[in-house]
This record gives sequence, structure tokens and C-alpha cells, in this order.
Amino acid sequence: MQRYFSIIFLFLFWFASLLSPFALLAQNPSLFEADEVLNITLYGDLDRLFKDRTGEASYLDLQLSYQDENGKSINIPIRSKTRGNFRRRKNVCTYPPLFLNFAKKTAANSIFQHQDKIKLVMPCKFDKYVIREYYAYKLYMLLTEKSFKVRLVKITLEDSEEKIRKTDPFYGFLIEEESQMASRNSMNAMEKDYVRPDQIILEDFLRMAVFQYMIGNTDWSVQFRQNIKLLSDDTQDKMIAVPYDFDHAGIVGAPYAKPAEALLLSSVQERRYRGFCIEDMEQYEKVFALFNEKKEDIYQLYQNSQLLEKSYINSTIRYLNGFYQTINSPRLAKIDFTYPCDPTGTGNVVIKGLREISEN
Repeated sequence: MQRYFSIIFLFLFWFASLLSPFALLAQNPSLFEADEVLNITLYGDLDRLFKDRTGEASYLDLQLSYQDENGKSINIPIRSKTRGNFRRRKNVCTYPPLFLNFAKKTAANSIFQHQDKIKLVMPCKFDKYVIREYYAYKLYMLLTEKSFKVRLVKITLEDSEEKIRKTDPFYGFLIEEESQMASRNSMNAMEKDYVRPDQIILEDFLRMAVFQYMIGNTDWSVQFRQNIKLLSDDTQDKMIAVPYDFDHAGIVGAPYAKPAEALLLSSVQERRYRGFCIEDMEQYEKVFALFNEKKEDIYQLYQNSQLLEKSYINSTIRYLNGFYQTINSPRLAKIDFTYPCDPTGTGNVVIKGLREISEN
């Protein structure tokens, strides 16, 4: 009998050892599934990192640390480099946006265990604008799963060379990797320019383009993948466009944001629909219905926020009111959403964006 129980014990021990990796995974929820702010510390030669603003950026070794759910400090060696175009330029932003590159071995059993190379959005001028941009991502997530997930973080900087003056922790946010977002939607990421907007699945394109109009963002184009990622199925017959980078949107109100001169707009708060010409307004009925269906959730996203200033919440609600007034008025909707059909207007201006970093 004793031998029998010994065999049972050994079997259970063996079985538990097989499950242990999954138990560890269960203790480390996905980075982008939680809403609470994640406190992280970046340690290394940050002065050198932040000064890398021109040409091809180089990776530097850093340490990233955070506390797990048990209060234990987790330290992960990473590599990081600056990224982006406008926000990386000299004399534009206090902190450039970053790539955080994780190794599978060192990130194992941490909240970053499934990550490879993720984007970290740093504050350009003040972190209140970072929070506002974060909410623009969250707004689009209310409309579709075909969107980038984000995680708000509070960042502490520790410069190993002590060349950067110590500051209070500030907000930034992490953006889901493109490959993970594509995989989550059973699609593939595409690296292809000169895709025409009318090649995108119409329902997906209209949802994206009306969202851009809603938040007052004109800094995008499908043709040049300006702040747009393209996904496709295996045959590449079906493509969708996923937006990102909303710091130039009117709903964010960043002090450096200006519309492209070719659009002839007075400010980023002035809305301009930048889809392609569709004269049949019945094509918009389904997408307008979606925005109306999500209206309460969209308003509550801002009204329930503990991070946004009260004055900003009030002004944003007024800004959203203008959008809903337009889409629910057949006359106003036709004026704004058939604007790309006007050959004398700027509705068909293509935004190419910055492909290279200026030395100036």
C-alpha cells in the first residue's frame, strides 16, 4: 500500500512540474490586459540615449525595473533606442519616444515575458498630453478589436552618469507590438506603400476615417502609411488600416500640433474628413450607427477619468458634442463627409509625413 501511495505521489509531482510553467504564466497577466498604471524605472546612460536625435538610432543597454503584485522588485536588462520622426527631432520634445527591446530569457516570468520590441511614448512637452493621447487610443479600442492596445506607465528616470537632473515620475504609455495586434486579429502585418484607400475593406476604412474625423486628426494617409498600419489576410485580398500616433489630433491639443499647410485648416481643432469620395451617404449609415451605439461608453471614458483635468474633460465633451451633432444631421453629415468629392477642396491631399530626420 505504501508503495502504491508513493507511486501516486510521484505521479502527481511529475504532473505538477509539467503545469508549473503555466502556473507561472497565470501569475503574470498580459501587459496590455490590465488598466492600472504600471510604475517602471529606467536606469542607464539616459543622457546619451535622449541625445540620439538624428540619423540611424543606436541601441543602448539599460535596466528596466518594476514591482510585481507581491511588491517584489523585478529588474530586467533591456536595450533601448530613440524612434519616430517629428517627436524625435532636436528642440521639439523634452524626451523622444523610445523602443524597448526585451530578450526572451531575461524577461521570462515577468509582465514583459511575451514582449519583444515595444514602443514607449514619452512626454514631448508635458505628460498631460501623453495622457490625452493615451485616451485617444482607448477611444478607438471601444470601437474595434482591430486597434492597438496601450498601457499607461509612470516613469522614473535614473541616469547612471548623473547628467540628467532628477525629476518627479511622469506618465508615458506602452503600445502593443504590431505583430501581436495582427495575430490577435488573425491577420498579418503588411509593409506596402501606395495602397489606395478604396482597396481597404470599406467598413473598416470608414470606421477608421470617421474616428480620425471625430478626434480632429488629419495627420495620416493610407497611401504612404503615415500613422497607419496595414493588415491583411493570407491572400492579401482583404486589407484593413489601423491608426496610431494621435498627438496631432485636435482632441489632444498638443501645443506643437499644427495641420499640414496644404489642408488650409486654421488649427487641429478644426475637423476635416479625409476619406475618399463617396457620394452615397447610405454607405455611412452602419458606421454612424456604431458611433451612436458607443456614444455613452465614449463619454464615460472621459467623464469617469481620474487622470484628466476637469476643464479638459468639459472641453472634450463639447468637442464630441460637435461630432455627434454632425453625424446625426443628414445635412451637416453630407457637407462634411462628401467633402473629398469636391475637386476644388483639399479633401484629397495626401499626407506623406517625414521619412527622414532633418539635421536642423
